[in-house]
Amino acid sequence: MLRYTLRRLLQMIPVLIGATLLIYIMVFALPGDPVQALFGQRAPNPNVVAQIRANYHLDKPFLVQYLYFLKGLATGDFGMTFSGQPVLDIIARVFPTTIKLAFIAVVFEMVLGIFVGVIAGIRKGKIFDSTVLMLSLVVIAIPTFVLGFIGQFVFGLQLSWLPATARDASLYSLLMPGMVLGGVSLAYVIRLTRTSVVENLTADHVRTARAKGLSGVRVTTFHVLRNSLVPVVTFLGADLGTLMGGAIVTENIFSVDGVGHTLYDAIIRQEGTTVVSIVTLLVIVYIFANLAVDLLYAVLDPRIRYA
Repeated sequence: MLRYTLRRLLQMIPVLIGATLLIYIMVFALPGDPVQALFGQRAPNPNVVAQIRANYHLDKPFLVQYLYFLKGLATGDFGMTFSGQPVLDIIARVFPTTIKLAFIAVVFEMVLGIFVGVIAGIRKGKIFDSTVLMLSLVVIAIPTFVLGFIGQFVFGLQLSWLPATARDASLYSLLMPGMVLGGVSLAYVIRLTRTSVVENLTADHVRTARAKGLSGVRVTTFHVLRNSLVPVVTFLGADLGTLMGGAIVTENIFSVDGVGHTLYDAIIRQEGTTVVSIVTLLVIVYIFANLAVDLLYAVLDPRIRYA
């Protein structure tokens, strides 16, 4: 296990370099001048423009700029925004909010999704199973921003059960944004769990467990659910990075000052340094989430061994 973990950590280095290079190319090598965009329609002072380019290494060749970025990434220096604010300060301010939002979304889809999926799998072909399949398909078909506006109008404004916005970023105010963010993934978790449970219910080890006289609860918990969680955990691990990066729509609907909202503003203002830094951190989160998922496989399925 230790050797496997170390090997995976070493494999992350070329993956991270390749991902950051692609991000850097997309932000800085494409047509468009971020310095000129700062001044809009006004004619900038050439000396000021030259000074800004020198401060942000924009007067250097592209590869040199990228190496400066890697050096900053290794030392924890993400550079400065065009307004003179350290990017690291912005990240430190908005990341905790998005982590709380993603945590609520993951817990919501994991707990409710697995619970409903197990029941639907056990009651395959019954009314409950058919209803769950139909409702989950409806949720998948509805875009996230529509779910957000419906939740905000019904539960926030009409029923007043939950805050309609989350400006204070408290756990209570983030409940509805978190559930909206995890809504579509919840539907996928339900369907994944249900399918996996149906397959495992007819497996040989489950029939053997029943033949030994084990109770239905014990068979379901230790022999069906445990093996059924492998594909679900795979999905949840990949979904964590997606939730953090894909929170742009949800955070803007509910006025959440998080990563997605900040990333959207940075793209609009052409703050390349902020965009690259935030997306790089999201890539790191995604890579470590996938490593954690791979390590969990051995816990969930004893047949899996790491060389």
